[in-house]
Amino acid sequence: MAMGQNWNNILQTALGIVLAFIFGYLLTFSGARRKGVEPKDAVKLALAVDTISITSMVIIDNTLEWLIPGAINAHLHNILFWWSEAVALGIAFLLTVPVNRLVIARGGHDHHH
Repeated sequence: MAMGQNWNNILQTALGIVLAFIFGYLLTFSGARRKGVEPKDAVKLALAVDTISITSMVIIDNTLEWLIPGAINAHLHNILFWWSEAVALGIAFLLTVPVNRLVIARGGHDHHH
């Protein structure tokens, strides 16, 4: 594998991580705003509720994408891309459910502090 391709994979992974946080926070922020939560409180809510969940999901998903042979370089038209993504996201989802339950149990969902 050429060095340039490794850098492309690293940049692709970094972009995916940044986008996961942006869209994850945006979904919670938007939902909170629709329910009438003030912008400042909606930001606090999104950060409190989603940071641990998104972090654990991103770590698991990206680790598996790098470990499944060929997955990191698979293109959209390749079944390996879709198979590896489904496996990685499925496992990440299953492993982050306990994280989300812990956050909720500790009051991370309560934005009226």
